[in-house]
Amino acid sequence: MMTQQFLPAVGFRELLAGIIGMALAIVPSARNPTAAESTRKYNVVFLAIDDQNDWIGHLAGHPLAQTPHLDRLAARGTTFLNAHCQAPLCNPSRTSLLLGLRPSTTGIYGLAPWFRTVDELRHRVTLPQHFRRHGYRTLTAGKIFHGGVGNAAAKAVEFDDWGPAGGVGVTPEKKLVGETPMGNHPLMDWGSFPHRDEDKGDYQVASWAVEQIRSAAPEQPFFLAAGFFLPHVPCYATQRWFDLYPDDDRLLPPIKQDDRLDVPRFAWYLHWQLPEPRLGWITEHQQWRQLTRSYLACTSFVDAQIGRIIDAIDQSEFADRTVIVVWSDHGWHLGEKEITGKNSLWERSTRVPLIFAGPGVSRSGRCARPVELLDVYPTLVELCGLDSRDDLEGISLVPQLRDAGAPRERPAVTSHNQGNHSVRSERWRYIRYADDSEELYDHDSDPHEWTNLASAAEFANVKVAMRRWLPAIDANPAPGSAHRVLVYDRSRDEATWEGKPIRRADPVPR
Repeated sequence: MMTQQFLPAVGFRELLAGIIGMALAIVPSARNPTAAESTRKYNVVFLAIDDQNDWIGHLAGHPLAQTPHLDRLAARGTTFLNAHCQAPLCNPSRTSLLLGLRPSTTGIYGLAPWFRTVDELRHRVTLPQHFRRHGYRTLTAGKIFHGGVGNAAAKAVEFDDWGPAGGVGVTPEKKLVGETPMGNHPLMDWGSFPHRDEDKGDYQVASWAVEQIRSAAPEQPFFLAAGFFLPHVPCYATQRWFDLYPDDDRLLPPIKQDDRLDVPRFAWYLHWQLPEPRLGWITEHQQWRQLTRSYLACTSFVDAQIGRIIDAIDQSEFADRTVIVVWSDHGWHLGEKEITGKNSLWERSTRVPLIFAGPGVSRSGRCARPVELLDVYPTLVELCGLDSRDDLEGISLVPQLRDAGAPRERPAVTSHNQGNHSVRSERWRYIRYADDSEELYDHDSDPHEWTNLASAAEFANVKVAMRRWLPAIDANPAPGSAHRVLVYDRSRDEATWEGKPIRRADPVPR
């Protein structure tokens, strides 16, 4: 386990040389386990959801959310009520979890690059590769990594077997919503149209996963990863899922008018110009309720697909030796803080579902300690009795899986581009941006993060305590970084968003 060190920020190449030196070895193919090894090894079913915030029944993020299968999984295992991603964007979040390193360590901040194209990460041992080294058959379908991995040879390096790619699946003949502020972007759509659940990519991913579980050889331990696309936009669901939710304003999340008056201007830079529309646009075009209802409908649909996989495990002969973990890469705003989408350092964007169930996990555990997706890698390694690694930046959650009240030595840290970090403890959220502007929220009295306390003198000591958890390593963007990338030149007080400068006097894009 790596411990937090408080050192000056260093460059990308310098820091990685010391952190991952011993991990730069090509991962060998899986060996056949002995019968004795197989009987004591646990299988792993690793389920990822894209853009899923805390609108999950047992997390109480939305009072009307219907997720019976995730809720029953949480009841038979341990759920983390205060779990947070390491980046509010797909590629850096997934890269962080799968490599066991923070975005501020790897320099992977944007939707590009694919980490295998970065010299220092080219041979980094991922979580599934570590399991393959220990005799596991590794399988995957849907979205686990962000984007394409490459040809068949490149895929074989990452997993033994690949199922369907998943994705949105069937789409309407033309967009349901029409143009949004950045044009006719194909992802900016939501609603229902005549189609079948079976035609959706997520249904096909679940069907493939169920078949792999049913046909698995009992003597061969496996690591099965299945990634679900929804509720990522475009949020399309069949009418049966829409019918779970009322078509009225009870669906809308609570917001505060002019919520960003006490928020630093730099916060806008993290999502300066994106396809996702602002709250103003979706209200003006009467789309707020429809988007919210679509998101909830898609959440319930994905919950049902996860339920199919849980049922297949329960019906198998290895149900009592299979670990299930469910996680989301980041959250999603639906009007809170005047935006939709992710790309923020607030609760709605960083808090995610994280559930473990199976051998070694207490039933009905509800852990309020702050934890990180970064912790998944060392947790699964310890739960399954694999050789430990000393080059991971996460901390195993096994103590909390045994006793949900067990202490944690540190808070959760989320980063979005170099210099922008959020620290979440049990009570507080502290944010510092690259220009040193700050936010501070007291979750005991302000769970919606409506009142920024950073300028209040009485909380100066809280800020000092939270600052010590800011990443000691704050790497430059990795070579090839692109898409959603923000850089800041302190000497010139100039930010650059996706290659275009932002000036202090520039109006915020609407």
